[in-house]
Amino acid sequence: MSMVKNSLGRLVPTEVNGRSVRPFMGAHADAGGGMRYGGSIPAAARYGNKLLADLDAAIDACEIRDGMVISFHHHLRNGDYLVNLVMDKLAARGLKDLVLAPSALFPTHGRLAEYIESEVISHIEGSMNGPIGRACSLGKMKKSAILRSHGGRYRAIQDGDLHIDVAFIAAPCADPHGNANGVNGPSACGPLGFALADSLFADKVVVVTDHLVDFPCHPWSIEGGNVDFVVRIDSIGDPNQIVSGTTQITRSPTRLLIAEYAARFVKESGIMTDPHFSFQAGAGGVSLAFVKYMSDLMREAGVAADFVRGGSTKYMVGMLENGLTRYILDGQSFDLDGVRSLRDNPCHIETNPFVSYDYHTKGCFAQLLKVSVLGATEIDLDYNVNVNTHSDGWLLHGIGGFTDAADAEVTMITAPLVRSRLPIVLDSVTTVTAPGEMIDVVVTEHGIAINPRRQDLLDRLKGSTLPLKTIEELRDIAARMSGVPEKPQFTDRVVAVIEFRDGTIIDAVRELVPPE
Repeated sequence: MSMVKNSLGRLVPTEVNGRSVRPFMGAHADAGGGMRYGGSIPAAARYGNKLLADLDAAIDACEIRDGMVISFHHHLRNGDYLVNLVMDKLAARGLKDLVLAPSALFPTHGRLAEYIESEVISHIEGSMNGPIGRACSLGKMKKSAILRSHGGRYRAIQDGDLHIDVAFIAAPCADPHGNANGVNGPSACGPLGFALADSLFADKVVVVTDHLVDFPCHPWSIEGGNVDFVVRIDSIGDPNQIVSGTTQITRSPTRLLIAEYAARFVKESGIMTDPHFSFQAGAGGVSLAFVKYMSDLMREAGVAADFVRGGSTKYMVGMLENGLTRYILDGQSFDLDGVRSLRDNPCHIETNPFVSYDYHTKGCFAQLLKVSVLGATEIDLDYNVNVNTHSDGWLLHGIGGFTDAADAEVTMITAPLVRSRLPIVLDSVTTVTAPGEMIDVVVTEHGIAINPRRQDLLDRLKGSTLPLKTIEELRDIAARMSGVPEKPQFTDRVVAVIEFRDGTIIDAVRELVPPE
């Protein structure tokens, strides 16, 4: 395999699974633009009523063959039933070398690892999680996996880099024509935006629902004009399992302190009183605590955000209902309060990766965010961030919206300085997911480091009582607390590549030599 150094000095392949790829050249080296891939649109076999008897009939109608690319969305998260159900049926038919292209996978999909070992699945173009990531790390996949961000996935489908043969869309509510939404029905999970590109560009599109309604299903996130077949099954998933990590604010004093420091930073830097203040935060315990602290500070100051960016939670919904933000712009719901609000509140707006994160558009709104609060597994002295692998080398996480949301005016990493007895700040990260030029602030319980590139933030925080430190000081504190961990050992085989949002390769993940 031919390897070259990219602009971060990382050795990356020039070809992945037979397709030529470009090395990463910088966060903004690609000025945007891009392609609009377009195939033919054959007439639907069942124009008015696209209902088929069952999934087997849909698989027959789609003529799925060895080597095809099969896609799914992940809005039901760990409650999804459809991925396993479809893959079990494809495996039972003896199909081989399928490419699995989900927007994300979760622990519930762990049994797909056996299909990787038996070569039903050739490789995954999506995210790694738990057993699937471990299988990839150990070299079980026949070809190299490709990890993309949410916006990067949309771009890859739109540009033609990821051609989907058949898309299966789990729809909580749908009509016989194929119009579908995620806010009605017993499996309501919120937005369906991660399936939008699949519906627009896949050769065949199958909407699978457990709540079939008369035409028209409205509102519609997926439009029937892009759908070939509709199938009704007993259940597409358990919406109670859409929770991400936790739906409760952390009780850990350490993590509460991190969240408090992050909120105070936003206030004391003057960002909170910007007339167009907005922020994005996730659904982990620290992020929820940040939203709570931020809400309190905003209420005291009498300010409201232009918008907050979800994944929505009950804490963001509380901000909307209490007048602390004008809008929630929601890419996915992390709890059922978010689903309810999206259904009932016109100021809670469903978004998709094209409008929010796709870099090859005439402008997505990621750059309108004033603050993004994100987590990480590792940060290094150059502020490069790793969210895919752990310090022990295992590939256990997808990218999600990380490199997309990191385009905010201020991108802030919140993380405990030591996690599972391993330091989070290192000389060099195991894998680069996002380049240091995109990362502005690192917040830990032992101090806050501001990227020297952001002299404006350093100037704003002069005289602050916040514990400002250099990234080197945080590295040294972490090393004293945990010691310097041994580096994992890898073979030369590339088992996965980390694709930046513009399609270039920012890093490669090699096969892990398991510790004895």
